Order: sequence, then structure tokens, then C-alpha cells
Amino acid sequence: MSQREYREAEGISRSELFKIAKSPLHFKYALEHSQDSSSLAFGRALHKYVLENDDFYNDFILMPEINRRTKAGREEYERFLAEAFEGGKEVVSRDDMTVIENMQEALMRHSLAAALLSGEHEKSFFWTDAPTGERCKCRPDCLTEYEGQRYIVDYKSTDSCEDGHFERSCRKYGYKFQAGMYTEGVFQNTLEQHGFAFVAQEKRPPYAVRVYFCTPEFVMQGYDQFRELIGIYHDCKETGNWYGYEGPMDVPTELMEEDA
Repeated sequence: MSQREYREAEGISRSELFKIAKSPLHFKYALEHSQDSSSLAFGRALHKYVLENDDFYNDFILMPEINRRTKAGREEYERFLAEAFEGGKEVVSRDDMTVIENMQEALMRHSLAAALLSGEHEKSFFWTDAPTGERCKCRPDCLTEYEGQRYIVDYKSTDSCEDGHFERSCRKYGYKFQAGMYTEGVFQNTLEQHGFAFVAQEKRPPYAVRVYFCTPEFVMQGYDQFRELIGIYHDCKETGNWYGYEGPMDVPTELMEEDA
């Protein structure tokens, strides 16, 4: 299944569901107003090149060298973008492609990271959550075995792998929740227990790599978050009340003046 087919398939994904952690109102807005950014586009290209290298140019196309200062160059540029769009391909700049190639080379030099990412890539899983009846889906970067243990492995690009930095990213971007939801989704499809590991890599030279093996407690806490958020999602669908920060009853927030 292609990434596009996966996105269009029925079921709520991890990235969608985690937005409910902010509020159901923010979740609903994001669902109805698709948003993209250069960082998201770079991340998609990086993941594709690292995990599905042989298939990279079926989904992406490299920006040619075009002199856009001339009228002819601007026309050529517009034709190129139109043809890429019609072909369903995302455009990658030459500068970004250089970074992506350098990151992939650095990643493969890290023996543990390379071993963890050597399994089955980008397999799609779908299941019905029994307590709520909601359709869910996940698409792990890699399923592999390492030292006799099955693992779900997720590849993350990050600003820094220094002590404490990636841990803060886990809280900010819901990586613990991801570990809980993905292990649940894979188990519901395979009836096999998997550990969870992150392979993190810095986006600037020397493109340092660090591997994080998640503890069972980390994954269980993420599963508890999944149970909470899928429950909120189900209740909001049932009631039609996609509330904001104040909660379903719209209780006003009281401010208490701090002592000077």
C-alpha cells in the first residue's frame, strides 16, 4: 500500500488523534483545514529515501537547475511544477536532497541504527478499537528483530540528540503516545508482542545518530494515553460537541492574581 493509499484509507491515525490532546476543537479544525510546511515535506522525503530508497523517485522529483531570473526560466519553472503536480510527485530542492543523502550515509554508518532499520518497512495496519468501535490505523517505519526480540522501530529527525532534548520532543510531539498506539495496532493484527525503539538523527552535520529503547513502562503509559484520546474522540463524535480548552461543559476559567 502506498503512502497516499494509506492516508486515504478509513481509520484515524496517530498524528491525527494526538491533536485531541490539545483540544477536540483543535483536532476538528486541523482535520478540516489541511496544513503543510517545508519541514513536513522534508521529513516525508527523508523517510522515503531512508526507508524506501528504491521507490523514492516514484513519489519525489528533484528540482532541476532553472534560471528563474529570465522570462523563459520562469515559464520552464511553472511547467515543471505543473508536470510534477499532474504526476503526483513532490518536488525536492537540490539543497534538501544533498542533506538527505548525507543523513542517509551517516545513518548507515551507525551499526545499531542500521541493524534496527533493516527489517520490513512501511507496512500498514488497520483495526477496530473494541471498547469504542472506532477504526484506527498505523504505519510503522520498520518491523524488525534484534537479539531475539521483535521491535517496532521509528525513525525521527531532530534538532539535537543531546541528553534531555529528544526526551522533551517525546513529550511535545506525543512519541510516548505513538509507541502505545503502534504496539496496540500491531498486536491487534499479528497477536505478537513488540518492543519499541526510536532511531533519532540530527538534521545538521555531522548528522549524529542515537538509539533509544523504550521501557515497558514508557509504552504502557503511551497506551494509557491512547485509551484516553480514542475515548475522547469517540465521545465527541457521538455528541457532536468538539469543545475547546474549557472542556465539554464550557466551564469558565478563573484567574488568581499572584502576590507581588
